[in-house]
Amino acid sequence: MAQPQQSEGAEPEKPPLRVGMVGYAFMGAAHSQGWRTVGRVFDLPRRPVLAAICGRDGAAVRAAADRHGWAAAETDWRALIARDDVDLVDICTPGDSHAEIAVAALAAGKHVLCEKPLANSVEEAEDMVRAAETAQERGQLAMVGFNYRRVPATALARRMVAEGRIGRLRHVRVTYLQDWLVDPQFPLTWRLRREHAGSGSLGDLGAHIVDLAQYVAGEQLAGVSALTETFVRERPLPGGAVQGLSAVSADGGTGRVTVDDAALFTARFPSGAIASFEATRYATGRKNALRLELNGENGSLAFDLERLNELSYHDGTEPGAHAGFRRILVTEPDHPYLDAWWPPGHGLGYEHTFVHQARDLVHAIHEGRQPEPSFADGLQVQRVLAAVEESAEKNSVYTPIAV
Repeated sequence: MAQPQQSEGAEPEKPPLRVGMVGYAFMGAAHSQGWRTVGRVFDLPRRPVLAAICGRDGAAVRAAADRHGWAAAETDWRALIARDDVDLVDICTPGDSHAEIAVAALAAGKHVLCEKPLANSVEEAEDMVRAAETAQERGQLAMVGFNYRRVPATALARRMVAEGRIGRLRHVRVTYLQDWLVDPQFPLTWRLRREHAGSGSLGDLGAHIVDLAQYVAGEQLAGVSALTETFVRERPLPGGAVQGLSAVSADGGTGRVTVDDAALFTARFPSGAIASFEATRYATGRKNALRLELNGENGSLAFDLERLNELSYHDGTEPGAHAGFRRILVTEPDHPYLDAWWPPGHGLGYEHTFVHQARDLVHAIHEGRQPEPSFADGLQVQRVLAAVEESAEKNSVYTPIAV
């Protein structure tokens, strides 16, 4: 059959990047939004195609495919990986399946994007890094999804720190506060079981703020001193039972919470800067309150996710008579990612971080370079989380982070 002729002067069609996603709930919806939107906003070297989405419930995954624009649906992630029309596997499942899916996808010749935290243990993360290193030699690339790096204001903060705008770093303070577990009658979901989630607020929220602090500061943590707490240790089972949950109380109506509800730790950077971190799902009234502040010898920067289009900056070299924190509205076209969006002053939202994540990954794949954050970066965060747990078990003894 004759191929259609390209009209004179028309741009050649860009090669597709065919995406297969495992998982369709909260993160699946967020990643779907990113893949569906990115090619309509940014000028990309490859054209993302939503090829197939996978989940165990056939009716639910088919509905998700229809809702989010995926061409096909699968109920077995192995079948999705085996598809010839999938170039990249996007993993949005609970942490206990990350390693198995990622290693298999890389071995099958697929690129991989994996949600954070990278794994449920350092050992699993190490296996994933080895698989990624082997796959990179064949041209397959892997990235872990720390989307808060892609907020324009945090990317600007990183740039300003790297440019020396606050001088030598002294303090970093990060908190991530939510309240969705305050009600003791909230059911025992997979996020409250160690075998599925790996840890509680530490992995769910703490992984984000560890990565974000290190990303903006431009250096990795050297050691931690920590404590953790579980406030409600028994919770109702949804519908009386949950698949895979065995620690059920005598009446059969509740199950044991096996992860932390809150984590609090201090840390040191190799430069001598000190840091504090707090992650909790018990901060009544706080829905998704992430705040980062960095204090340096010449200035300070502060970011609040609830005002994610703003960055606060204090220039400590100005005369005290008129010095103070200034509000930077991060919506100018020369701010990170903003050249493709709206006129200045028209803010972005949470969902745009996944669009930016997809943009950066597509460019890295096209250029054949390691995307950031890499699986090795995800492993380093996993080691910090493990050090926090070890320190908490030892009653807050200072614990060096393994290298």
